[in-house]
Amino acid sequence: MNRRLTRRHLHRAAAALALGLAVAVPAHAAWPTDKPIQLIVPYAPGGTADALARLVAEQLGPKLGTTVMVLNKAGASGTLGEAEAARAAGDGYTLLYTATPYSINPHLQKLPYEAKDLQPVTQVALAPMFLAVGRASPYRSLAELIKAGKQAPGKLNFSSGGQGTVQYMGAELLLQAVGVKATHVPYKSGGPALQAIMAGEVDFGMGNVSALAGSVKSGLVRPLAITSATRNANHTDVPTIAESGVKGYEVHEWNGIFAPAATPRETVQRLSTALREVLESTSVKARIYALGARTVGSSAEDFRQFLAKEEARWGATVKAAGIRKE
Repeated sequence: MNRRLTRRHLHRAAAALALGLAVAVPAHAAWPTDKPIQLIVPYAPGGTADALARLVAEQLGPKLGTTVMVLNKAGASGTLGEAEAARAAGDGYTLLYTATPYSINPHLQKLPYEAKDLQPVTQVALAPMFLAVGRASPYRSLAELIKAGKQAPGKLNFSSGGQGTVQYMGAELLLQAVGVKATHVPYKSGGPALQAIMAGEVDFGMGNVSALAGSVKSGLVRPLAITSATRNANHTDVPTIAESGVKGYEVHEWNGIFAPAATPRETVQRLSTALREVLESTSVKARIYALGARTVGSSAEDFRQFLAKEEARWGATVKAAGIRKE
């Protein structure tokens, strides 16, 4: 816009104000300013979701011409941080970066917020998991593990970071698919749950590929299968669960960004576009893949449809397991 045009607009605005008239200015015109955007991560620092959120924040800030700050608000399987984001003003300066428990928690507990108070912006990434056993385990394949479970119902046990985690629900979904009963041993978080696998405290467990990669390399754990539809390029010797005889099985930990429901549509669209541009970057894709995940970068509507399928699947899994809502 040239200087003459700008001055003419200012003169018109001043004249309108002098006459007591309202000057129509689009609500989204000034967004974003140099005010930082707060990206709430409802999990503790150090996990895959936190690492991915910080990578996205680092790249999104320059794209929007401002700063994106990550704020960890852990607790109650992610619902505390989600509730804070749901209660925030819909001005584009508070966003939520959450993961799969968002789709699971509604079936396990009464949420401290209404789902309608958040709207999807973009699905960021999908991360597969290993189904793994300790190095001293007698099981060398998923088929052997399933056979043992069928021969002695209830004898096998498995670890997870808690009921609302994808590690627990992914294992439960597998057990239901093959008709095996096993005992769930919950730990306070994913780290101790993985330690339990390494120490042989449990027979098996699921864990994010990046979280287990070091232990796999050192031989502390043995991956029997991976939960994705295809093998991982860095672990080509590990078959998929579907290849191991459980047809159609595929589970990922997903990550995505949400905004308060009152956030203007134009702001959400701009956010979605900027995020997809970030996720299409070759360097960002490589860094996310190094964290054991792959980028998605969906539209808000595609993300909404994905969430509906996830919530239906985990609702059915919870019901089949006989888990009562707290």
